[in-house]
Amino acid sequence: MKFLLAAALAAGTLALTGCSATVSLDPAADANNPACANVVVRLPDSIDNNAKRQTNSQSTAAWGEPTSVILRCGLPEVTVSKLTCVTASGIDWLVDESKKPSYRFITFARKPAIEVIVDSQKVSGVSALDELSQAVSQIPATDKCAG
Repeated sequence: MKFLLAAALAAGTLALTGCSATVSLDPAADANNPACANVVVRLPDSIDNNAKRQTNSQSTAAWGEPTSVILRCGLPEVTVSKLTCVTASGIDWLVDESKKPSYRFITFARKPAIEVIVDSQKVSGVSALDELSQAVSQIPATDKCAG
């Protein structure tokens, strides 16, 4: 009887842990920058009703099942770009639309830079950037987008 109970509990535990697998992401080159740690500890538990998930790399985060938002900190600072620049909740972002409906947003003039990839079929890009702004603001801007 004890064996059956233990087996049932083990199966239940496996079923629960199997629901939300760890998201495999490549870390950015400067992921061990202490500024990234200041960002990561302030990330929201959910974005647009998508729960935060565990990732396998330093200075990364993911939300949604399947994954709808990805964040990586530790990219090179960008101060010159031909990409469109937008401001959301006081943070300047470069917008890469080349793989839409997935949009890539990169912080402008923050060192290190942060990259956010949003599947716009599942989450609003504006909502994601707004909900991440408090954490991202931990890395000060050195400039603003022109115009």
